[in-house]
Amino acid sequence: MTLQSDYVERVYAGVLGKIIAVYLGRPIEGWSYEQIMKRFGEINYYVHEALGEPLIVTDDDLSGTFTFVRAMSDYGNSLDLTPGQIGQTWLNYIVEGKTILWWGGIGDVTEHTAYLRLKRGIQPPRSGSIELNGPIMAEQIGAQIFIDSWGLIAPGDPELAADLARRAACVSHDGEAIYGAQVVAALVALAFVEPDINKMIDSAVSMIPADSTTCRMIEKLRDWHAGQPDWHQTLARIDSDYSRDHYPGNCHIVPNHARIILALLYGDDDFQKSLMVVNTSGFDSDCNSGNVGCIMGVKKGLAGLDAGPDWRGPVADRLYLPTADGGNSISDAVGETYKLVNIARGLRGLAPLAAKNGARYHFSLPGSVQGFESETGRESANAVTIENVPGHSNSGDRSLALRYHRLAPGRIARAATPAFIPSKEIADYFDERGYRLLASPTLYPGQVVSARLVADAANADTVKLRLYARHYNEDDALAIIGGEPARLPPGAEVDLSWRVPETGNQPIAAIGIEITGENGASGAVYLDWLTWQGAPNMQLNRPAISDAGQERRKRPKFWKKAWIYALDSSERFDAWDYWTQAYRLIQNEGRGLLIQGARDWIDYQLAATVMPRVCEAGGIAVRVQGLQRYYALLLDHERTRIIRVLDGETVLAETDTGWAVEQNYSLRLQVAGNKLTAFVDGERTLEAIDPDNALTGGGIALIAQTGCIYFDDVSVRPVF
Repeated sequence: MTLQSDYVERVYAGVLGKIIAVYLGRPIEGWSYEQIMKRFGEINYYVHEALGEPLIVTDDDLSGTFTFVRAMSDYGNSLDLTPGQIGQTWLNYIVEGKTILWWGGIGDVTEHTAYLRLKRGIQPPRSGSIELNGPIMAEQIGAQIFIDSWGLIAPGDPELAADLARRAACVSHDGEAIYGAQVVAALVALAFVEPDINKMIDSAVSMIPADSTTCRMIEKLRDWHAGQPDWHQTLARIDSDYSRDHYPGNCHIVPNHARIILALLYGDDDFQKSLMVVNTSGFDSDCNSGNVGCIMGVKKGLAGLDAGPDWRGPVADRLYLPTADGGNSISDAVGETYKLVNIARGLRGLAPLAAKNGARYHFSLPGSVQGFESETGRESANAVTIENVPGHSNSGDRSLALRYHRLAPGRIARAATPAFIPSKEIADYFDERGYRLLASPTLYPGQVVSARLVADAANADTVKLRLYARHYNEDDALAIIGGEPARLPPGAEVDLSWRVPETGNQPIAAIGIEITGENGASGAVYLDWLTWQGAPNMQLNRPAISDAGQERRKRPKFWKKAWIYALDSSERFDAWDYWTQAYRLIQNEGRGLLIQGARDWIDYQLAATVMPRVCEAGGIAVRVQGLQRYYALLLDHERTRIIRVLDGETVLAETDTGWAVEQNYSLRLQVAGNKLTAFVDGERTLEAIDPDNALTGGGIALIAQTGCIYFDDVSVRPVF
């Protein structure tokens, strides 16, 4: 089955529409219509600055939307995907109490309740059922806010979209919540092929029971719309007939779904006006806005997003998706688009797309910048502007223009994209906010960064280019490292390559291009693509304190923030500077992981010195793709094992020699292809083959199972 020729761009428009709309609605989430009108009037553009908020934020609407659909790619892009497999995806990617969900406790918050059901072995659909959780709990908004992605992988097929939405929604919800989610997913799917909004709604509501509250409510709204041209008046009727008093709970789906339909009916087929209506209507504005933004983004395409104010410029494609798979937490709209497109292609038996030979940053979609922005430091302020343009690519149709201005000696033009948490201020903001930014860097020492650049033929002078990165230092400030500069005459092109050096155990925050010139040069160079590859080559020890006189001063925090803490006592990690160990892992019950790395790590070896204290088991893991997908070298008092954790635990190899408490052991686990080799105290102890080669890439983890374990001398190296 083929996909329409503009499918990729339409998915991109839907992803952008979702992101833009969530960022627009989030600062006024929970505000009433009256509060919004009094403070702002109708919401026609971003209001975050007026409220002292950042624009790019972590948010459950985005994290859930682009995480739960990974069940498809994780389980082979099969139409046989089950609700149980989607539930397992929850358990793999969610870090309890920290990511994706609103964590309010069992019996109060629907998604948290469902998560605890899953954790205790209760399978979907029972985990989200009215029978188990009651009708009020089961019919809240959560299923709807996470659902757009299932419509994006079912273009023009509302039946499939609604079916997938049912499977995904029943993990945590039931009843009207599932019906609302099915309508939204079907509307997203229909937006690819149907220009008439009323026909879209006709088809979408046919997917749910005619006697459902959702279906009857939509019919009533359409009647009101036919006789009332003023959406403000229709909103008043919604708040009379479908008020929170009628639909209790923290955030019931029915009053919020009504606002989505209101915006679609009164939005005049316009992206900006539709978002204005849904956001000005109040209540759960980021959720409702996100659904409308995705639907209208797909329907109107990139041209529709660009028809009004500059929605895209401030966003610059940027997106945070904090999960247990930390290397995917710093993302962008283009990357998520291609993931969704390749799921859709996989469902249809088509080969995946890999723009510009699979480059991470390729700028293939119109207007895309993939997080690249001009630096604004003292020496580089206003020195470069950025624009996606046609041409200047030897393997695609578009590139990123870096237009530099008056580059006299001492003046530098830099453009970079985030590889980790961008700044201390942002980190502090998210630490205080409900949705934390858990992330690992995407780029590491030892990896080789490559890029291709082309100079504009109209440039007056030769410029120098180099790859550079910013990394955190021992004072949590950002320091610059970079490769050797290359000269680029007018009209010429150059391929740059740079192996990233050690950074003193500190994470890399950004990667970019630096331009220097002479004689006040102005001109343009075009970034065709930028990517990196290879295994890391680095130590992950605790950094030294910069001021030795402050013996109990807290150590820099960014080296710790590079780890994903999935442990009971994770907040005590490296709590005191007088501890001699780099890492103390404490897991009160069950298995806990401390995770770092990315999925592009393929063949490498992880080593650590380990001392078990009071513990049931522990060890090290490679190719970690979350909490339920990894290979591990695991030791206990009686045996040493190589295991695969993937829909349960499989022992690939074992020996009956274990470890003793309060003794140091040198552990090393090497993975190459489908072969794993374990070393204990320098001796080759176990070898194993995974016949399924089930996990082809991923990061690392330190493991503690019901107890306390110390780790030191952690390193990741290539396989020699």
